[in-house]
Amino acid sequence: MILVTGGAGFIGSNFVLQWCSSGEEPLLNLDALTYAGNLANLQPLADSPLHRFQQGDIRDGALLERLFAEHRPRAVVHFAAESHVDRSIHGPETFVETNVTGTFRLLEAARAYWLGLEDPERAAFRFLHVSTDEVYGTLGPADAAFTETTGYAPNSPYSASKAASDHLVRSYHHTYGLPVLTTNCSNNYGPYQFPEKLIPLLIVNALAGEALPVYGDGQQVRDWLYVEDHCSAVRRVLEAGEPGEVYNIGGWNEKPNLEIVHAVCALLNELRPRLDGQSYAGQIRHVTDRPGHDRRYAIDARKIARELGWKPAETFETGLRRTVQWYLDHPDWVAQVQSGTYRDWVNLHYGSTAAESGTA
Repeated sequence: MILVTGGAGFIGSNFVLQWCSSGEEPLLNLDALTYAGNLANLQPLADSPLHRFQQGDIRDGALLERLFAEHRPRAVVHFAAESHVDRSIHGPETFVETNVTGTFRLLEAARAYWLGLEDPERAAFRFLHVSTDEVYGTLGPADAAFTETTGYAPNSPYSASKAASDHLVRSYHHTYGLPVLTTNCSNNYGPYQFPEKLIPLLIVNALAGEALPVYGDGQQVRDWLYVEDHCSAVRRVLEAGEPGEVYNIGGWNEKPNLEIVHAVCALLNELRPRLDGQSYAGQIRHVTDRPGHDRRYAIDARKIARELGWKPAETFETGLRRTVQWYLDHPDWVAQVQSGTYRDWVNLHYGSTAAESGTA
């Protein structure tokens, strides 16, 4: 068995679904079910003997100790995190509590459990920590992409909290010998992503006839990674990664945000045309840029390709088409997550422009 934290969130639930579809090994899914954790994501596993769910907080040391003792996992895959930059700007304390304190509690529980194992179980144990490219800071237009040896320079409370958790994980390997693995991924997109992130927000707003908010000039560049590709990379690192090593996971898809917006509009024009025959691009609205907005991220994923033989299966074009089609096919899921709290958040963050009709 493996222990997965944050397995009801966007990336975590995709990982859990992919893992259980293999039919090879059970997992224990620990999730606090905050606003982004959604058990509906895991509905396909309702009758699966491979999936066991436990609601709980990774900051709860006593709970973690009990779960390790009862379930005796051979590995931990740690997705649980607060991950939205905009929310971290408005409320950073939650990010420190979950991403730093929570990771610390999980490391402590894993270390105590690991020390009590006998070989060969002790030698085989792994702690895989899932992180982000944002810990590396920002790049200029001509700068080389982030590698595993790029210095840390986080620029938001979110990325700073993830950088802190990365350092804790590294220290537990070098100080205690805990066999850890760290992955730093680029921007994920795909099914089950909460509609506060760019691509699902665009889809949901476009279909509702609302404005498609774009920060500043929209030329912020990101490397886009389809979530199922990310999950397959994490599985490969867990399987064959070298303890103590870091692996960057990217999609080799650097694109400015405004290009993403137009690509989503073009797909919606094709798959779900507006009744008035106009393009969804007419709903684009530029809004004030957020504080400290990093200009460019780019991942050099050659190490994981060279050492572990992994590369993404989806191009950006195929992955985006699959993503847009998924949201069109799952209106009930979208309606469920669009609670009053979510709508309040969008209005607070983007202001009245997010609620404009934009159909004129």
